[in-house]
Amino acid sequence: MKQTGFSSELFRGQTIVVTGAGRGIGFCVANAFAEHGASVIVHSGRSRSAEKFADTGIEAIEADFTKGAETQGFIDTVLSKTRSIDVLVNNAGTMHGRFPAGDLTDAQYDDLVTLNQTSVVMVCRGLLPKLRSAENASIINTVSISARTGGSPGSSIYSATKAFVATYTKALARELAPQGIRANAVSPGTIDTDFHSRYSSQEKLENTRKSIPLQRLGTPEDCAPAYLFLASNALSGYITGQVLEINGGQLML
Repeated sequence: MKQTGFSSELFRGQTIVVTGAGRGIGFCVANAFAEHGASVIVHSGRSRSAEKFADTGIEAIEADFTKGAETQGFIDTVLSKTRSIDVLVNNAGTMHGRFPAGDLTDAQYDDLVTLNQTSVVMVCRGLLPKLRSAENASIINTVSISARTGGSPGSSIYSATKAFVATYTKALARELAPQGIRANAVSPGTIDTDFHSRYSSQEKLENTRKSIPLQRLGTPEDCAPAYLFLASNALSGYITGQVLEINGGQLML
């Protein structure tokens, strides 16, 4: 992992919780926090993916967030392991597939909404007591460029769930500001992870790359510093309710 340029002591003594950390952006973010001194607890959604964190000092908990009972089990486990939480990163989520609007089944819809949307609300609600116990706590939610653009064909519900989380983030920022808790979101563009190897063709990715002003797809390492920045009260203590776009110029607002 390339160096982020932040102090290695930036999060010393802090407890960070990262969901959806079994791979891709979440995996990179969790390791970046650990490298900068934090005590990190992660959620990993795939069987045995927690093994990736062996010998790293990061504590991994496996849970399937498409099942409410397992999401609650994760919350309960985290609550039992720490006295306070300084930063919560809600990164769990995926697309599950491309589903044309006319063919989407109830089961596909329910899984997408439960994972990408409901689990974020559950984890925020469940861990708020520990966030309130910390000084200058921060919530960072992962959304997507598709929350603004609507995404490409077959991703309507995925895009809509990410738009929900973006708005929910702003609502949290307003509600929790008097309690000293900031809430922001990171919105990645097209990032070169196995997410796109599963859901996008190489031709589609190449056409996207050509349309990006920086002429390349992003990487998880491009995204991680944004989470560190938004998590640090010293660096972003006057920033809340914002969605930070990380997309190489793919979307300019």
